[in-house]
Amino acid sequence: MGDRNRGLLDWLDQPSTERGLYYADSADGWDFWSYRDLAELVLRTAAALRAQGVGQGDVVALVLRSSPGFVAGFFGALAAGATPCSIPPPFAFQRADEYEKHASHLFATAEPRFTVCDDESLEQIRKVASGLGLQEPVAFDELVAGAEPLERPMPLPETALIQFTSGSSGFSRGVLISADALETNLAGMGQWLGCAPQYPAISWLPVHHDMGLVGFLLNVVVTGFDGWMMQPDDFIRSPLRYLRCISDQGAVMTAMPNFGLAYILRRVRPADLRELRFDSVRCVIIGAERVDQQVLEDFHALLGPHGLDRGALLPAYGSAEATLAVTGLAPGEGWSAQAPDAGDAASLAGAAVVGCGRPLEGRTVRILSEEGEELPDGRVGEIVVTGVSIASGYIGTTGSASGTSVDDGGLATGDAGFLRDGQLFVIGRLGDGLKVNGKMVFAESLEALLHHRGIPERRVAVLLGVRDGVPTGVAVFGGVRPGWREAAHEVLSEWLGDAELHMVELPRGGVSVTSSGKPRRRVIWKALCAGEFDATTRPLTAEADAPVAAD
Repeated sequence: MGDRNRGLLDWLDQPSTERGLYYADSADGWDFWSYRDLAELVLRTAAALRAQGVGQGDVVALVLRSSPGFVAGFFGALAAGATPCSIPPPFAFQRADEYEKHASHLFATAEPRFTVCDDESLEQIRKVASGLGLQEPVAFDELVAGAEPLERPMPLPETALIQFTSGSSGFSRGVLISADALETNLAGMGQWLGCAPQYPAISWLPVHHDMGLVGFLLNVVVTGFDGWMMQPDDFIRSPLRYLRCISDQGAVMTAMPNFGLAYILRRVRPADLRELRFDSVRCVIIGAERVDQQVLEDFHALLGPHGLDRGALLPAYGSAEATLAVTGLAPGEGWSAQAPDAGDAASLAGAAVVGCGRPLEGRTVRILSEEGEELPDGRVGEIVVTGVSIASGYIGTTGSASGTSVDDGGLATGDAGFLRDGQLFVIGRLGDGLKVNGKMVFAESLEALLHHRGIPERRVAVLLGVRDGVPTGVAVFGGVRPGWREAAHEVLSEWLGDAELHMVELPRGGVSVTSSGKPRRRVIWKALCAGEFDATTRPLTAEADAPVAAD
């Protein structure tokens, strides 16, 4: 990689017959698709889309799991001169009604000219499309049946991708990514990671999420190295299968959020790794959510005896509005954790923050105060990104309170952090905090402390804000277990001073999360203030094991 001028479709010119993508099957095996086979399928898909009336700049919605069909749908749309837009399939949501509400918003925002689904998504998407008056979706296999390859790709569209944000603060926003921004970001990641065709990689990340799509799949295909592709639910069922693949194939690169590392730690025992080796791994990219120092230490303690280099763990920072990558730790450097200056915002939360590396080439990161003044090293403020690969703008801002914005001044991320010696340390969302004695405490910091007390991720969310004029902290549990209430009371009462403390007990799976698993804190807060959780809300006290009183 590293060639800034390499185009998104250049790999179609001379695709390899030896390298390609391996897809996990249900029998613990792998189905191989060479790049030559994928290239032919891409051009067949492009021809089929053109035959369906898809024209230059039209939007093509893809509701497909990670599959050869997704690769063909994404690059086929580009080869047809159209703009692909990946929409989460139903598997990413627990409830059908919640999924249909979410998908309806995405379709209404993107207004696709054409929609391609896999078989398992077809009926629900047909219902969504009908309700919006959109053209009926078509199953991928039906679309390409009998299609001959397009002779040559059409010119790339101005917008090469519509990427939806996670929607942690409301409805997802559509981000417009130009072809230049996408190519530049892929080149920057290649330079950062040292990507080359001889380096195999593995992923279980969903391709509707920017980390799985841009950070992994597009990087793999455009670079042309072997990619081993698992479904997210494959990983959830057997993280050991994922680790075995790394060992067996000598994988060099993989990527996941902090949750993935924590899940491996819960599900994999040292004895399970007896025959496995991880010496080949150079890059474990860790992003999409705050990185936990203890999880990094424990993960290396588990895999280090089997060859995993500590310097292969690479915390990174990015966002859909930055096309993806903004900063990343250099391979081999070794991660560190630091606290902001004494007495500054967030230092009250008591824990050092893991560094997310330095800006990739062509990107500048600054920390600004509430007044818009640039802050020195060690001072906490808003992370603002300028330079290459920033999104062109948004479509569909309704329902979002993210605090993120894109304009001529760059990308105001809405995230809090600080710089030290050129490295970025990310603390949390500016809108998910509460001032205590003049200093900010962030929800992510308190959740990290609760995870250290044994409460798993996605089983608790901390809400912070001012309710009816009173500073308030709320612990929202999804299926509470003995000892969790006491832990929450100890942590929140210690760090939130005189704030009013409450708890909400929901069934397991009841904590609302985005399709990528982040707590939708501001959405839950809005529901709390609207009285939707009155029957399950009560004060969080030291006597927290008393039963919940029903109204």
